[in-house]
Amino acid sequence: MGELHDQVLSTIGRRIVSGEQPVGSVLTLDGICTEHGVSRTVAREVIRVLESMGLVASRRRVGITIQPRTKWSVFDPRLIRWRLDGDGRTEFLLTLSELRRGFEPVAAALAAERADEHQCRILAAAVSDMAVHGRSVDLEAYLLADKVFHRTLLESSGNEMFRALAEVVHEVLAGRTHHGMMPDRPNPKAIALHDDVARAIRLGDPVAAETAMRAIIAEAATAVAEE
Repeated sequence: MGELHDQVLSTIGRRIVSGEQPVGSVLTLDGICTEHGVSRTVAREVIRVLESMGLVASRRRVGITIQPRTKWSVFDPRLIRWRLDGDGRTEFLLTLSELRRGFEPVAAALAAERADEHQCRILAAAVSDMAVHGRSVDLEAYLLADKVFHRTLLESSGNEMFRALAEVVHEVLAGRTHHGMMPDRPNPKAIALHDDVARAIRLGDPVAAETAMRAIIAEAATAVAEE
């Protein structure tokens, strides 16, 4: 049931975020069951998840109504993925870059003060893996190393709120890769900047860590804008 549930959830979710299912329109359990060939149990679970994301609201005698964007749980990783799958991808990535600019440089500065030796080793290893996979042009392996780097950075900040945003960053990185918005060969400058961040954290230099992290986000935003 899990795979079928996820498929129906993604199909309906993408319709809502793309506007194909307009705000104020109404879904019904029977309609979902008929269109997707699923049981009412699956349909109810799909609606429950969509409600938790703020995409729909269920009310007696009204039905399951599509909600405006102001109601959406915009940090939900699934919602970010669906929005990146649709039109307006470049503009949305730039919006996400602005968000990252607001917390990742600060997280890097905190990591320079709080990261332990193990976390410093993981950051260094992730940069090394990025360099190796960048040279071999294995974008999926490069993406995995990039995710490890940013997750460890946010964890190293010691701030639970920053740590909780790791999945948001993961979706941004994956969205660029899976939608062909990465260069054919990862930019050596970007890898060098990741190394700068890792080194600054290892040396306990919060100013250098924050500066290099800002440069990483600026480089990524520039690359997206030029697509």
